[in-house]
Amino acid sequence: MAWHDRLMRIEPADLDAPDVAALLAEHLEEMHASSPACSVHALPLAALRADHVTAWTARSDAGALLGIGALAELDREHGEVKSMRTSTAARGQGVAASVLTHLLDEARRRRYTRVSLETGSQEIFAPAHRLYARFGFEPCGPFAGYGEDPASAFYTLTLDADPATGPR
Repeated sequence: MAWHDRLMRIEPADLDAPDVAALLAEHLEEMHASSPACSVHALPLAALRADHVTAWTARSDAGALLGIGALAELDREHGEVKSMRTSTAARGQGVAASVLTHLLDEARRRRYTRVSLETGSQEIFAPAHRLYARFGFEPCGPFAGYGEDPASAFYTLTLDADPATGPR
């Protein structure tokens, strides 16, 4: 049974929690192992504390950390998905899709018109590419100060208005 079929809660991340720090450290370690150092754009824990970044965690009903994701505000209408990571034990069970759904719902609530992201271009990132394509993200060029990089893949999604708040 997938996690999204069970009780899972997505809540603001406690960036002081040891399991969150450990998951983010694992994320950075894997990014550095699979990409050239100049192509690693994953945020370290301290950067998730910036005013323009909001992070959420997905936890099981028993409190186990399943995954994390963040939304960075690039400008009033444009957000960036950051720090998407699913714990090893929860991979392939819908956690990332649930977190991404939450991030996109929040982006709509904030009335962003676009959400973009950068991820690796190597084969290890193929599951992420499939996830983003399933949600309607389309390949795009670099944005928000990123440069052309063969180790990076860039995606963007144009958002419809949030039905709760209506158009801008």
